[in-house]
Amino acid sequence: MKGEAASQLHDEKPKQEGHIWGSMRKTAFILGSGLLLLVAFWNSVTWHLQRFWGASGYFWQAQWERLLFKFEGKEWILFVIGATQVPSMCFWSLNGLLLVVDTTGKPNFISRYRIQVGKNEPVDPVKLRRSIRTVLFNQFMISLPIVVFFYLILKLWGDPCRRELPTFHWFLLELAIFTLIEEILFYYSHRLLHHPAFYKKIHKKHHEWTAPIGVISLYAHPVEHVVSNMLPAIVGPIVMGSHLSSIIVWFSLALIVTSISHCGYHLPFLPSPEFHDYHHLKFNQCYGVLGVLDHLHGTDTVFKQTKAYERHILLLGFTPLSESIPDPPKKME
Repeated sequence: MKGEAASQLHDEKPKQEGHIWGSMRKTAFILGSGLLLLVAFWNSVTWHLQRFWGASGYFWQAQWERLLFKFEGKEWILFVIGATQVPSMCFWSLNGLLLVVDTTGKPNFISRYRIQVGKNEPVDPVKLRRSIRTVLFNQFMISLPIVVFFYLILKLWGDPCRRELPTFHWFLLELAIFTLIEEILFYYSHRLLHHPAFYKKIHKKHHEWTAPIGVISLYAHPVEHVVSNMLPAIVGPIVMGSHLSSIIVWFSLALIVTSISHCGYHLPFLPSPEFHDYHHLKFNQCYGVLGVLDHLHGTDTVFKQTKAYERHILLLGFTPLSESIPDPPKKME
């Protein structure tokens, strides 16, 4: 018996190593293919965007210099307003529209794109009001002081409100680095919050919504809001010593993307929310944003066996994916 057990352990070890190497090869293939595609389209895409950026560059530079003149000597106020209020406006503009659908079910055609059919139809008003109060608390009582501290750290590297705006190509490089850093920090901080020592007291609050809606993307315990929402987003700009303009665009994009990830609707021409929606449904799958680290660590294996994974694509038509790729019929007990 001991010999058989030893033989099985000996056979399992190469399989585990093969699985790890296989995951690494697949990840390298995905990243490599993405890099090749990026290089292939880089010249043509950036040429058109650079023309637009260059044509409007003088206009934006002039507007920026006007702002600097108005806030001369009080640049920290300009920084705090820009880094908090502009992204917040983007967040509430998008989620205001989504809340109309969540609370009224209208327009009806948007409800067809609901991922978890039968959930939040309509959303519980008491639960929603409690969640919105928490979101506002996080934005004004937690985020504001953190952004002031963020400004002081950036001042050690340089001036985030310097006169010259960043070039288009530099901003693209920053965006790529911000995204990479956020993926790493969010994945590991998120997995840490799922540890039994932290889940019940901290992260369980966010998971009260097993069928998420957009506004609850910031519905979290204050500790989670700092560690898993804010920290992954601000480390990139600190590393790069970024300009306020880059920070405003990055924070706004981050809030829009996380709102879409939580919105509960797989809408045409928008990024797929299936990945994170499945995380809220099952809790122990799909911890990251891009899914690269989930693939590497095997935390998306169950997700890949579902219809949700087949629907995890960019919808380029108007037929809901829940209709073109329906869930299998439930087994009768």
